[in-house]
Amino acid sequence: MAIFKRNLYQHCLLCFVLFIQLSGVFCFSELSFITEPSDVVVITRDPVVLDCVAHGQPPITIRWLRNGVRVTESGRLQILSNGSLYIPEVRRDGEESDKGFYQCLSQNRYGAILSQRSRLTITNVSPFVVHPVLLEVTEGSVARFTCQVTSNPPASVTWELDQSTLQLETDRITVLPNGVLQIHNVQLEDAGKFRCVATNIGNCVKSSEATLTVIKPGVGPKPRQRPRIIAGPQNMTVSLHHTVVLECIATGNPRPVISWSRADSKPIDVYNARVLGSGNLLISNLKPRHSGVYLCRATTPGTRNYTIAAANLTVLEPPSMVERPESQTRPRAGTARFMCQAQGVPPPRITWLKNGEEVHLNGRIKMYNSKLVITQITPEDDAIYQCVAENEQGSVLSLARLIVVMSEDRPSAPRNIHAETISSSAILLAWDRPVYNADKVIAYSVHYMKAEGLNNEEYQAVIGNDTTSYIIDDLEPAWNYSFYIVAYMPMGASRMSDQVCQHTLEDVPLRTPELSLTSHSPTDIQVSWQPLSTKLSRGNIWAYRLSYRTAADATVLSVELAQNNTQYLLGDLQPDTIYLLRIAAATRVGWCEPSSWTSHRTPKASINKVPPAPLLQQLEPLNCTSILVRWQPSPGSVVVQGYRLCYHEEGQPEQPSIQLPPEDTEYTISGLDPRRKYHVKLLALSLVGDGYQADQTLSTPGCVSVRDHPVASPPAPDHVTAVANSSSAVYLRWSRPAFASRKAVSYTARCTPVGLMNASAIRYIQTTNQSVLIQSLDSNTRYELVVRLHVDQLASPWSTVVFQRTLPAAPSHPPEGVRVSLIEDGTALVSWREPEENNLAVTHYTILYASQRAWLAGYWQTLQREGSNTMALLERLEPGNIYLVKISASNQVGDGPFSTTVELAPGPGSRHRGKSPRHSDSGSSSDTTVFSDGLYHTEQNSMTGIIVGVCIALSCIVMCTIILISKGRSRKSSICKIIDVVNGEGTHGPHASLAQAENIEALMPMMAPHFIDAKVRHDSTDTGRVCMRLYLCHILCLRKVFRPLDFFHILLGYSLILKCVKLACLYEAGKTVLCYEEREGASPLPPSSLQILEGSSSGTTETSEGSQETGDSGHYSNEEI
Repeated sequence: MAIFKRNLYQHCLLCFVLFIQLSGVFCFSELSFITEPSDVVVITRDPVVLDCVAHGQPPITIRWLRNGVRVTESGRLQILSNGSLYIPEVRRDGEESDKGFYQCLSQNRYGAILSQRSRLTITNVSPFVVHPVLLEVTEGSVARFTCQVTSNPPASVTWELDQSTLQLETDRITVLPNGVLQIHNVQLEDAGKFRCVATNIGNCVKSSEATLTVIKPGVGPKPRQRPRIIAGPQNMTVSLHHTVVLECIATGNPRPVISWSRADSKPIDVYNARVLGSGNLLISNLKPRHSGVYLCRATTPGTRNYTIAAANLTVLEPPSMVERPESQTRPRAGTARFMCQAQGVPPPRITWLKNGEEVHLNGRIKMYNSKLVITQITPEDDAIYQCVAENEQGSVLSLARLIVVMSEDRPSAPRNIHAETISSSAILLAWDRPVYNADKVIAYSVHYMKAEGLNNEEYQAVIGNDTTSYIIDDLEPAWNYSFYIVAYMPMGASRMSDQVCQHTLEDVPLRTPELSLTSHSPTDIQVSWQPLSTKLSRGNIWAYRLSYRTAADATVLSVELAQNNTQYLLGDLQPDTIYLLRIAAATRVGWCEPSSWTSHRTPKASINKVPPAPLLQQLEPLNCTSILVRWQPSPGSVVVQGYRLCYHEEGQPEQPSIQLPPEDTEYTISGLDPRRKYHVKLLALSLVGDGYQADQTLSTPGCVSVRDHPVASPPAPDHVTAVANSSSAVYLRWSRPAFASRKAVSYTARCTPVGLMNASAIRYIQTTNQSVLIQSLDSNTRYELVVRLHVDQLASPWSTVVFQRTLPAAPSHPPEGVRVSLIEDGTALVSWREPEENNLAVTHYTILYASQRAWLAGYWQTLQREGSNTMALLERLEPGNIYLVKISASNQVGDGPFSTTVELAPGPGSRHRGKSPRHSDSGSSSDTTVFSDGLYHTEQNSMTGIIVGVCIALSCIVMCTIILISKGRSRKSSICKIIDVVNGEGTHGPHASLAQAENIEALMPMMAPHFIDAKVRHDSTDTGRVCMRLYLCHILCLRKVFRPLDFFHILLGYSLILKCVKLACLYEAGKTVLCYEEREGASPLPPSSLQILEGSSSGTTETSEGSQETGDSGHYSNEEI
């Protein structure tokens, strides 16, 4: 009891601690910012206060960072009591300049958080970058002056004429915010000296003066001129909520009309846009929807003459959070995943902070796009994490806390870690079990990663607790790896074990170097190559083997070179000859496979001096389908008239050569296949002849999908719902996630049957709508449905999973394998299998049967069985008639089709003696077929089934014999008198004998007809029923055991033995055996034993008088079972 109380107390205490910790997770009141610093612009020597107020559990300390470096408090920089930073006198120049980016760092016992970035800007106006220039125009035309200045904050620009402020009282004169001065319909009085004045809160600067000269036009009418745009709009990049002016000035005669439109045919925002001056477009309070291409169109009035100028407007957006990370509580050695999605223009860069400092990524802590994943959590990971999204417009942060839960009963760390190298790719790791709680360890996890380099990926293998060694066999050759082990128990994991390092053995190089071939004379080839990377060399290269031969001679010459060589000059070669070259590399383990042959033709021997081979630089793959070829002209006196570039895939014919001009020094080959080896040849052309050739080989890399790039993917669709539309269709709908995108969005819906093992049944549907009707599904099937979003070649994660089951449908297939077998005269057993349909719930089966005579008259008799039954008895069949049987399956939705009609002959009649009954199967050919000779031709399964049936029947007979013997001793007093004609005992007369026989037959319906022993009429009747029950129990229990055997042949074996036993055992010498044959018009017999076992004791009479009409074949009678 004391132990129970102590455990209860410990559990309650643990729950209380967890509650306290989890309350912090959900409320997160431990640490947060109330006020964060914001951007500020100040004048030199003015004071400034950067606000920072934090809230959380005290004590809280505040520190400040400027440009990422901690600010030291001094007389010039003071941290106020509320955490704000006070600068009494701002300085602009020198090392003590106060301008830059500021952030405050708040810390308490839970961790530390960093504020958003605040930019401190000191006012300044630089000298003019662009000054106005003198201008001479004709009276009535357009004059335009421009100036440009850099200012913080942006300066206000005005103009002066003759050192006096230019009056803007007339519509002819317009000053744009960017400093452009437009004067339309210039008059003589507009002439003078103009200058630009830029003013902000800190300073004022003036540009140099420019003179405007106005000339009177010539005498006579002006000629007509097409419209011409002399100052069109320029591409602009403007911040959110700012104002932009798109300039457009046009000339022509008559004066053109200016209009604006968007290239995407969207309407221009009439609420925030207006025309400034004579055609400039001003848009205020810019928003993301204003981004796009704007068209300025100048049209001659009354004509179709026009000209167009276009400009792209980009609205920059500061980052905003789309998906924020959530605080988590994880056990030691668990995994935490923090999600973070942000949007902005340009797309923000995502980084992660831990307690205010950038997270150090390693094999255990990784970033996947913008998601932070921490595996094998340790107590040191308990901290506050912040997702930081930054672009040139600003930054935004979102925080979450990771709480690491420790278990007091966790095992100690595994001990004595030992690593042993087995091969170039395998290392054996062994260890000792933990000292503490080793018996509770359920598994070990082995962690390994490359020991050299940064951001190496950590791998993990989980093994059982029955071993303390493990072979890691997927390592790279010639690499140093580090290992550690963690022990797991149900309540948590142990600490990490000590790390060990081990080096894998070398292996032969994975690939050969790429060759570069150049000829400096007709008798040599300069061969050069780049050293193999560590991954390809798989160890230290020990030697190279260079092999070469002519294309016409099979004799191969080889040269072995030391590992530090990267080039070799082959001399004493034949001019104008094709040589084949290849190279192989070796480590101390052995040689790799040599490369394929590379061809090179030596130059022709000529007295004319041709250009030497260009200096072909190393080929550079731009992507998986493009190669950049760069070269430098070789020094020489021969004038190069151009270049000829040839390339081809290894093993393929050369492509047509490409002629390039002499000034080119690079060319991009595109349209290549990924992961293919290409040969590139380049030579110079001159008037004397073709120059020497330079050859080089390169393999294109594999294509990298968009998801491999560290680009923030869009969020997944939300509010996904599914509704079953029918038995074969599901209606799926969703909502677009909350993120800004001006590009086309499409969706992919995935539909997967639950528990699917075949990937070909997965359905993918693409659509641009937010709903889709998925058709051609299976009925009554549960499906898993998800949706993902696509935008700008990026795909979102899959949405949350929704499940939906299609509505059930009526069976579309009939029951399979319908078989009918005669088990005794007048009684047949019909069996079948369920329809082959997935997830079909059959409620009942309908069995129609009729004799050929009744079928021709359109009458059927019917039976119904529950959906769990797959057999039924057909009784009171008339001998000598052929019966037709068919079955259909039904459920709550409707009825399915009927099976193929099966024929049955119930047995020999008075007119058909000598014929055997037929055994029919509607689904497939029968294993046992009855031929006209009366013999059964059986296969192996059929014979085995008969043997099993015989054995079961014999066991039943033995049990029945024992029952008869025991009952016979106790019932001697109640034995009925024997009718003995020879001795004259008992009742006399034919009528008495007949009545007694009829009575006996009525009491024994299940015994073989025509042969009845009056002596044992009661006992044999009871025994027959008991035997039949025993037999049916045997059959039903063993049917699944003998599933491969033929169930009907088991019945057949039993029937043969039972009939033989009846004939042998019911006959006694000296006794009269009554023969009874049912006559037409006789009263019906009581239910048989089989009928009682089947439950069909309702007493309904199957006659054509109670028949009903069907749409299938006339009439049928209902018999409720």
